[in-house]
Amino acid sequence: MSEPLDAALARVTAHVLDPERLVRAVASGRRRGERPQWRRVELRYVDLRAGRALQVTAYDDSQAHTANHPVGDAATGALASLLAEPFGNWHVDTATETHQLRVTKKGDAVVHTNPREAPAMVDFEHDREKSRLLPEDDPVFRVLGLADEQGRIKPSRQGKYRQVEEFLRILDSGITDALAAGHLRRPTADDPLRIVDLGCGNAYLTLAANRYLTAVRELPVLVVGVDRRAQPRWTDPAVTEAVGAPTCFVEGTIGDAVVDPAPEVVLALHACDTATDEALARAVEWGAPLVLAAPCCHHDLAAQLRRTPPPSPNSLLTRSGILRERLADTLTDAVRGALLRTRGYRVEVMQFVESKHTPRNTLLRATLTGARDSGVGEEYAALVAQWGVHPRLAELLDEQSPADA
Repeated sequence: MSEPLDAALARVTAHVLDPERLVRAVASGRRRGERPQWRRVELRYVDLRAGRALQVTAYDDSQAHTANHPVGDAATGALASLLAEPFGNWHVDTATETHQLRVTKKGDAVVHTNPREAPAMVDFEHDREKSRLLPEDDPVFRVLGLADEQGRIKPSRQGKYRQVEEFLRILDSGITDALAAGHLRRPTADDPLRIVDLGCGNAYLTLAANRYLTAVRELPVLVVGVDRRAQPRWTDPAVTEAVGAPTCFVEGTIGDAVVDPAPEVVLALHACDTATDEALARAVEWGAPLVLAAPCCHHDLAAQLRRTPPPSPNSLLTRSGILRERLADTLTDAVRGALLRTRGYRVEVMQFVESKHTPRNTLLRATLTGARDSGVGEEYAALVAQWGVHPRLAELLDEQSPADA
Protein backbone atom coordinates (compact mmCIF):
# COMPACT_ATOMS: atom_id res chain seq x y z
CA MET A 1 0.00 0.00 0.00
CA SER A 2 1.36 3.40 -0.95
CA GLU A 3 1.89 6.31 1.43
CA PRO A 4 3.11 9.91 1.14
CA LEU A 5 6.75 10.02 0.08
CA ASP A 6 7.75 12.62 2.68
CA ALA A 7 6.58 10.40 5.52
CA ALA A 8 8.45 7.39 4.15
CA LEU A 9 11.66 9.39 3.63
CA ALA A 10 11.38 10.70 7.20
CA ARG A 11 11.61 7.10 8.42
CA VAL A 12 14.59 6.52 6.12
CA THR A 13 16.21 9.56 7.72
CA ALA A 14 15.66 8.17 11.22
CA HIS A 15 17.17 4.79 10.29
CA VAL A 16 20.20 6.22 8.47
CA LEU A 17 21.01 8.75 11.21
CA ASP A 18 21.17 6.00 13.84
CA PRO A 19 24.87 5.02 13.82
CA GLU A 20 24.41 2.25 16.38
CA ARG A 21 21.92 0.37 14.22
CA LEU A 22 22.60 1.21 10.55
CA VAL A 23 24.41 -1.54 8.68
CA ARG A 24 24.13 -0.07 5.21
CA ALA A 25 21.83 2.10 3.10
CA VAL A 26 21.67 2.18 -0.69
CA ALA A 27 19.97 4.70 -2.98
CA SER A 28 19.54 3.78 -6.63
CA GLY A 29 17.29 4.02 -9.67
CA ARG A 30 15.41 7.11 -10.71
CA ARG A 31 11.91 8.53 -10.54
CA ARG A 32 9.74 8.89 -13.57
CA GLY A 33 10.96 11.69 -15.83
CA GLU A 34 13.89 12.59 -13.55
CA ARG A 35 17.51 11.53 -13.14
CA PRO A 36 19.60 11.82 -9.96
CA GLN A 37 23.16 13.10 -9.99
CA TRP A 38 24.52 9.66 -9.13
CA ARG A 39 23.79 6.21 -10.52
CA ARG A 40 24.00 4.70 -7.03
CA VAL A 41 24.95 5.78 -3.50
CA GLU A 42 25.98 3.63 -0.54
CA LEU A 43 26.04 4.85 3.08
CA ARG A 44 27.55 3.32 6.21
CA TYR A 45 29.26 4.51 9.38
CA VAL A 46 33.02 4.29 9.88
CA ASP A 47 35.29 5.09 12.81
CA LEU A 48 38.05 7.56 11.93
CA ARG A 49 40.75 9.15 14.08
CA ALA A 50 38.59 12.26 14.30
CA GLY A 51 35.56 10.23 15.39
CA ARG A 52 32.63 8.42 13.84
CA ALA A 53 31.43 9.57 10.43
CA LEU A 54 28.80 8.76 7.85
CA GLN A 55 30.67 7.44 4.83
CA VAL A 56 28.96 8.19 1.51
CA THR A 57 30.21 6.41 -1.61
CA ALA A 58 28.59 7.80 -4.76
CA TYR A 59 28.95 6.05 -8.12
CA ASP A 60 28.75 7.72 -11.50
CA ASP A 61 29.16 5.85 -14.79
CA SER A 62 32.89 5.37 -14.42
CA GLN A 63 34.09 5.60 -10.81
CA ALA A 64 33.28 5.85 -7.12
CA HIS A 65 33.52 9.06 -5.06
CA THR A 66 33.83 8.64 -1.28
CA ALA A 67 33.33 11.33 1.38
CA ASN A 68 33.13 11.08 5.18
CA HIS A 69 30.74 13.33 7.13
CA PRO A 70 31.11 13.56 10.93
CA VAL A 71 28.10 12.45 12.94
CA GLY A 72 25.87 15.43 13.66
CA ASP A 73 25.05 18.38 11.44
CA ALA A 74 27.46 17.30 8.68
CA ALA A 75 25.98 13.82 8.37
CA THR A 76 22.44 15.18 8.58
CA GLY A 77 23.13 17.70 5.83
CA ALA A 78 24.77 15.11 3.57
CA LEU A 79 21.79 12.79 3.96
CA ALA A 80 19.32 15.62 3.31
CA SER A 81 21.07 16.40 0.03
CA LEU A 82 20.79 12.77 -1.07
CA LEU A 83 17.15 12.53 -0.07
CA ALA A 84 16.47 15.55 -2.27
CA GLU A 85 17.84 13.65 -5.29
CA PRO A 86 15.15 11.87 -7.37
CA PHE A 87 16.26 8.33 -6.52
CA GLY A 88 13.62 5.73 -7.24
CA ASN A 89 14.68 3.23 -4.57
CA TRP A 90 16.09 3.22 -1.06
CA HIS A 91 17.28 0.03 0.61
CA VAL A 92 18.17 0.33 4.31
CA ASP A 93 19.66 -2.50 6.37
CA THR A 94 19.64 -2.07 10.13
CA ALA A 95 20.81 -4.47 12.81
CA THR A 96 17.35 -5.99 13.14
CA GLU A 97 15.37 -5.09 9.99
CA THR A 98 15.54 -4.57 6.24
CA HIS A 99 13.56 -1.68 4.74
CA GLN A 100 12.88 -1.26 1.02
CA LEU A 101 11.30 1.93 -0.31
CA ARG A 102 10.15 2.30 -3.92
CA VAL A 103 8.82 5.54 -5.41
CA THR A 104 5.73 4.93 -7.56
CA LYS A 105 4.91 6.60 -10.87
CA LYS A 106 2.52 8.88 -8.99
CA GLY A 107 5.28 10.03 -6.63
CA ASP A 108 4.10 8.10 -3.58
CA ALA A 109 6.12 5.50 -1.68
CA VAL A 110 5.70 1.77 -1.22
CA VAL A 111 7.69 0.46 1.76
CA HIS A 112 8.39 -3.15 2.74
CA THR A 113 9.93 -3.93 6.13
CA ASN A 114 11.18 -7.40 7.05
CA PRO A 115 12.79 -8.52 10.31
CA ARG A 116 16.16 -10.24 10.21
CA GLU A 117 16.34 -13.85 11.31
CA ALA A 118 19.20 -12.87 13.63
CA PRO A 119 20.61 -9.45 14.59
CA ALA A 120 23.41 -8.23 12.31
CA MET A 121 26.66 -6.75 13.50
CA VAL A 122 27.33 -3.10 12.68
CA ASP A 123 30.85 -2.84 11.25
CA PHE A 124 32.60 0.51 11.72
CA GLU A 125 35.88 -0.67 10.17
CA HIS A 126 37.31 2.01 7.89
CA ASP A 127 39.85 -0.25 6.15
CA ARG A 128 38.10 -0.99 2.86
CA GLU A 129 40.34 -3.99 2.21
CA LYS A 130 38.68 -5.64 5.23
CA SER A 131 35.19 -4.51 4.23
CA ARG A 132 34.44 -7.57 2.12
CA LEU A 133 31.10 -9.12 1.31
CA LEU A 134 32.68 -12.45 2.17
CA PRO A 135 35.84 -12.23 4.31
CA GLU A 136 38.99 -14.10 3.33
CA ASP A 137 38.54 -16.60 6.14
CA ASP A 138 35.01 -17.60 5.09
CA PRO A 139 34.98 -21.41 4.91
CA VAL A 140 33.70 -21.38 1.32
CA PHE A 141 37.05 -20.04 0.07
CA ARG A 142 38.93 -22.88 1.76
CA VAL A 143 36.83 -25.60 0.09
CA LEU A 144 37.15 -23.75 -3.22
CA GLY A 145 40.92 -23.87 -2.91
CA LEU A 146 41.32 -20.09 -2.83
CA ALA A 147 42.36 -19.93 0.86
CA ASP A 148 44.74 -21.99 2.97
CA GLU A 149 43.86 -23.78 6.21
CA GLN A 150 44.49 -20.57 8.16
CA GLY A 151 41.86 -18.71 6.14
CA ARG A 152 44.30 -16.63 4.09
CA ILE A 153 43.82 -16.20 0.35
CA LYS A 154 46.72 -17.87 -1.46
CA PRO A 155 48.97 -15.42 -3.35
CA SER A 156 48.31 -17.23 -6.62
CA ARG A 157 44.52 -16.98 -6.11
CA GLN A 158 44.22 -13.29 -5.25
CA GLY A 159 42.99 -12.45 -8.75
CA LYS A 160 40.23 -15.06 -8.64
CA TYR A 161 39.21 -13.93 -5.14
CA ARG A 162 38.98 -10.35 -6.39
CA GLN A 163 36.84 -11.43 -9.34
CA VAL A 164 34.43 -13.33 -7.12
CA GLU A 165 34.21 -10.45 -4.63
CA GLU A 166 33.47 -7.83 -7.27
CA PHE A 167 30.98 -10.06 -9.07
CA LEU A 168 29.16 -10.61 -5.76
CA ARG A 169 29.10 -6.87 -5.18
CA ILE A 170 27.40 -6.24 -8.53
CA LEU A 171 25.05 -9.19 -7.99
CA ASP A 172 24.15 -7.82 -4.55
CA SER A 173 23.36 -4.35 -5.88
CA GLY A 174 21.50 -5.78 -8.88
CA ILE A 175 19.24 -7.92 -6.71
CA THR A 176 18.71 -5.07 -4.24
CA ASP A 177 17.72 -2.64 -6.99
CA ALA A 178 15.48 -5.16 -8.81
CA LEU A 179 13.67 -6.05 -5.59
CA ALA A 180 13.16 -2.42 -4.66
CA ALA A 181 11.86 -1.53 -8.13
CA GLY A 182 9.52 -4.51 -8.22
CA HIS A 183 11.27 -6.18 -11.16
CA LEU A 184 12.07 -9.18 -8.93
CA ARG A 185 9.48 -10.77 -6.69
CA ARG A 186 10.13 -11.05 -2.97
CA PRO A 187 11.25 -14.61 -2.25
CA THR A 188 9.99 -16.71 0.65
CA ALA A 189 11.23 -19.88 2.30
CA ASP A 190 8.52 -21.81 0.45
CA ASP A 191 9.26 -20.11 -2.88
CA PRO A 192 12.95 -19.06 -2.95
CA LEU A 193 14.56 -16.86 -5.56
CA ARG A 194 15.75 -19.09 -8.41
CA ILE A 195 19.29 -18.39 -9.64
CA VAL A 196 21.24 -20.23 -12.35
CA ASP A 197 24.95 -19.94 -13.18
CA LEU A 198 25.40 -21.00 -16.82
CA GLY A 199 28.78 -22.45 -17.69
CA CYS A 200 29.68 -22.58 -14.02
CA GLY A 201 32.92 -24.56 -14.51
CA ASN A 202 34.62 -24.98 -11.14
CA ALA A 203 31.63 -23.25 -9.51
CA TYR A 204 33.58 -20.52 -7.73
CA LEU A 205 30.82 -18.01 -8.42
CA THR A 206 27.98 -20.49 -7.97
CA LEU A 207 29.00 -21.49 -4.48
CA ALA A 208 30.18 -18.05 -3.35
CA ALA A 209 26.88 -16.50 -4.51
CA ASN A 210 24.90 -19.12 -2.61
CA ARG A 211 27.00 -18.57 0.49
CA TYR A 212 26.68 -14.78 0.40
CA LEU A 213 22.98 -14.59 -0.41
CA THR A 214 21.96 -17.14 2.22
CA ALA A 215 24.42 -16.47 5.05
CA VAL A 216 24.90 -12.70 4.70
CA ARG A 217 21.85 -11.37 2.85
CA GLU A 218 19.57 -13.98 4.48
CA LEU A 219 17.65 -14.36 1.22
CA PRO A 220 15.83 -17.61 0.48
CA VAL A 221 17.49 -18.74 -2.76
CA LEU A 222 17.78 -21.86 -4.89
CA VAL A 223 21.10 -21.78 -6.77
CA VAL A 224 21.76 -24.05 -9.75
CA GLY A 225 25.04 -24.45 -11.61
CA VAL A 226 25.11 -25.70 -15.20
CA ASP A 227 28.15 -27.04 -17.02
CA ARG A 228 28.86 -29.58 -19.73
CA ARG A 229 31.23 -31.52 -17.43
CA ALA A 230 30.49 -32.54 -13.84
CA GLN A 231 33.04 -31.53 -11.21
CA PRO A 232 34.01 -33.53 -8.09
CA ARG A 233 33.03 -30.71 -5.75
CA TRP A 234 29.42 -30.93 -6.98
CA THR A 235 28.92 -33.91 -4.66
CA ASP A 236 31.47 -33.05 -1.96
CA PRO A 237 29.73 -32.92 1.47
CA ALA A 238 32.42 -30.51 2.72
CA VAL A 239 31.32 -27.99 0.10
CA THR A 240 27.69 -28.10 1.19
CA GLU A 241 28.76 -27.76 4.82
CA ALA A 242 30.94 -24.72 4.05
CA VAL A 243 28.24 -23.02 1.96
CA GLY A 244 25.62 -23.73 4.60
CA ALA A 245 22.93 -24.41 1.99
CA PRO A 246 22.51 -27.04 -0.73
CA THR A 247 23.51 -26.14 -4.30
CA CYS A 248 22.04 -27.95 -7.29
CA PHE A 249 24.06 -28.81 -10.40
CA VAL A 250 22.97 -29.83 -13.87
CA GLU A 251 25.30 -31.49 -16.37
CA GLY A 252 24.62 -30.26 -19.91
CA THR A 253 25.27 -27.50 -22.42
CA ILE A 254 24.01 -23.97 -21.90
CA GLY A 255 21.65 -24.29 -24.83
CA ASP A 256 20.16 -27.66 -23.89
CA ALA A 257 20.30 -27.86 -20.08
CA VAL A 258 16.91 -28.35 -18.44
CA VAL A 259 16.33 -25.96 -15.54
CA ASP A 260 12.83 -26.32 -14.12
CA PRO A 261 11.27 -24.15 -12.87
CA ALA A 262 12.77 -21.36 -14.95
CA PRO A 263 15.35 -19.20 -13.16
CA GLU A 264 14.75 -15.57 -12.28
CA VAL A 265 18.40 -14.52 -12.08
CA VAL A 266 20.83 -15.71 -14.76
CA LEU A 267 24.60 -15.51 -14.29
CA ALA A 268 27.31 -16.22 -16.85
CA LEU A 269 30.92 -15.49 -15.86
CA HIS A 270 33.43 -15.74 -18.71
CA ALA A 271 31.43 -18.11 -20.91
CA CYS A 272 33.71 -18.39 -23.93
CA ASP A 273 32.84 -16.68 -27.23
CA THR A 274 29.30 -17.52 -28.39
CA ALA A 275 28.58 -19.40 -25.15
CA THR A 276 27.78 -15.96 -23.72
CA ASP A 277 25.25 -15.51 -26.54
CA GLU A 278 23.70 -18.86 -25.65
CA ALA A 279 23.44 -17.77 -22.00
CA LEU A 280 21.79 -14.47 -22.94
CA ALA A 281 19.39 -16.25 -25.30
CA ARG A 282 18.37 -18.69 -22.55
CA ALA A 283 17.80 -15.76 -20.18
CA VAL A 284 15.49 -14.13 -22.73
CA GLU A 285 13.75 -17.47 -23.32
CA TRP A 286 13.11 -17.84 -19.60
CA GLY A 287 12.06 -14.21 -19.21
CA ALA A 288 14.64 -13.83 -16.44
CA PRO A 289 14.17 -10.47 -14.67
CA LEU A 290 17.90 -10.07 -13.92
CA VAL A 291 20.90 -11.12 -16.02
CA LEU A 292 24.60 -10.66 -15.26
CA ALA A 293 27.05 -11.72 -17.97
CA ALA A 294 30.79 -11.13 -18.04
CA PRO A 295 31.80 -12.12 -21.60
CA CYS A 296 35.07 -13.85 -22.37
CA CYS A 297 36.71 -14.02 -25.79
CA HIS A 298 34.91 -12.64 -28.86
CA HIS A 299 36.21 -14.87 -31.66
CA ASP A 300 33.01 -15.04 -33.70
CA LEU A 301 32.76 -11.41 -34.81
CA ALA A 302 36.56 -11.11 -34.93
CA ALA A 303 36.62 -13.87 -37.55
CA GLN A 304 33.81 -12.19 -39.48
CA LEU A 305 35.69 -8.90 -39.47
CA ARG A 306 38.73 -10.66 -40.95
CA ARG A 307 36.64 -12.01 -43.82
CA THR A 308 34.64 -8.83 -44.56
CA PRO A 309 36.08 -5.62 -46.04
CA PRO A 310 35.55 -2.79 -43.52
CA PRO A 311 33.17 0.03 -44.44
CA SER A 312 34.89 3.15 -45.69
CA PRO A 313 36.71 4.99 -44.16
CA ASN A 314 37.29 2.48 -41.31
CA SER A 315 40.03 0.26 -42.75
CA LEU A 316 42.52 1.63 -40.22
CA LEU A 317 40.44 0.10 -37.41
CA THR A 318 40.91 -3.44 -38.73
CA ARG A 319 44.33 -3.30 -40.40
CA SER A 320 46.09 -4.18 -37.15
CA GLY A 321 45.20 -7.56 -35.63
CA ILE A 322 45.25 -6.14 -32.10
CA LEU A 323 42.93 -3.27 -32.98
CA ARG A 324 40.65 -5.61 -34.91
CA GLU A 325 40.34 -7.86 -31.85
CA ARG A 326 39.52 -4.89 -29.62
CA LEU A 327 36.98 -3.62 -32.13
CA ALA A 328 35.38 -7.08 -32.17
CA ASP A 329 35.14 -7.00 -28.36
CA THR A 330 33.38 -3.64 -28.40
CA LEU A 331 31.16 -4.44 -31.36
CA THR A 332 30.08 -7.79 -29.91
CA ASP A 333 29.02 -6.41 -26.54
CA ALA A 334 27.41 -3.36 -28.14
CA VAL A 335 25.12 -5.51 -30.30
CA ARG A 336 24.38 -7.80 -27.36
CA GLY A 337 23.22 -4.84 -25.33
CA ALA A 338 21.14 -3.53 -28.24
CA LEU A 339 19.43 -6.87 -28.79
CA LEU A 340 18.57 -7.18 -25.10
CA ARG A 341 17.11 -3.66 -25.13
CA THR A 342 14.82 -4.63 -27.99
CA ARG A 343 13.56 -7.47 -25.80
CA GLY A 344 12.52 -5.21 -22.92
CA TYR A 345 15.74 -5.14 -20.87
CA ARG A 346 17.48 -2.12 -19.42
CA VAL A 347 21.19 -2.79 -19.98
CA GLU A 348 24.17 -1.42 -18.07
CA VAL A 349 27.72 -2.00 -19.32
CA MET A 350 30.27 -1.78 -16.54
CA GLN A 351 33.77 -2.77 -15.50
CA PHE A 352 33.47 -5.36 -12.77
CA VAL A 353 37.12 -5.81 -11.81
CA GLU A 354 40.37 -3.99 -12.54
CA SER A 355 42.17 -5.00 -15.72
CA LYS A 356 45.26 -6.07 -13.77
CA HIS A 357 43.23 -8.99 -12.39
CA THR A 358 41.75 -10.05 -15.75
CA PRO A 359 41.71 -8.48 -19.23
CA ARG A 360 38.10 -9.67 -19.64
CA ASN A 361 36.53 -7.25 -17.20
CA THR A 362 33.40 -6.01 -18.98
CA LEU A 363 30.06 -6.96 -17.47
CA LEU A 364 26.55 -6.63 -18.89
CA ARG A 365 23.83 -6.23 -16.27
CA ALA A 366 20.35 -6.44 -17.76
CA THR A 367 17.07 -5.88 -15.91
CA LEU A 368 13.77 -6.83 -17.51
CA THR A 369 11.52 -3.78 -17.33
CA GLY A 370 9.25 -4.64 -20.24
CA ALA A 371 9.95 -1.32 -21.99
CA ARG A 372 11.23 -2.24 -25.45
CA ASP A 373 13.48 0.30 -27.15
CA SER A 374 12.26 0.40 -30.76
CA GLY A 375 14.76 3.06 -31.77
CA VAL A 376 17.77 0.98 -30.82
CA GLY A 377 16.56 -1.75 -33.17
CA GLU A 378 17.02 0.55 -36.13
CA GLU A 379 20.48 1.56 -34.93
CA TYR A 380 21.40 -2.11 -34.46
CA ALA A 381 20.25 -3.02 -37.97
CA ALA A 382 22.26 -0.18 -39.49
CA LEU A 383 25.37 -1.10 -37.48
CA VAL A 384 25.50 -4.78 -38.43
CA ALA A 385 24.69 -3.95 -42.05
CA GLN A 386 27.48 -1.41 -42.19
CA TRP A 387 30.08 -3.88 -40.87
CA GLY A 388 28.62 -6.89 -42.66
CA VAL A 389 28.44 -9.09 -39.53
CA HIS A 390 25.88 -11.61 -38.30
CA PRO A 391 25.82 -11.75 -34.46
CA ARG A 392 25.17 -15.19 -33.00
CA LEU A 393 22.78 -13.78 -30.37
CA ALA A 394 20.52 -12.42 -33.11
CA GLU A 395 20.36 -15.87 -34.71
CA LEU A 396 19.50 -17.52 -31.40
CA LEU A 397 16.77 -14.99 -30.61
CA ASP A 398 15.32 -15.38 -34.10
CA GLU A 399 15.10 -19.15 -33.50
CA GLN A 400 12.87 -18.61 -30.47
CA SER A 401 9.16 -18.83 -31.08
CA PRO A 402 7.14 -15.59 -31.40
CA ALA A 403 5.58 -16.32 -28.01
CA ASP A 404 9.05 -16.22 -26.44
CA ALA A 405 10.24 -13.17 -28.35
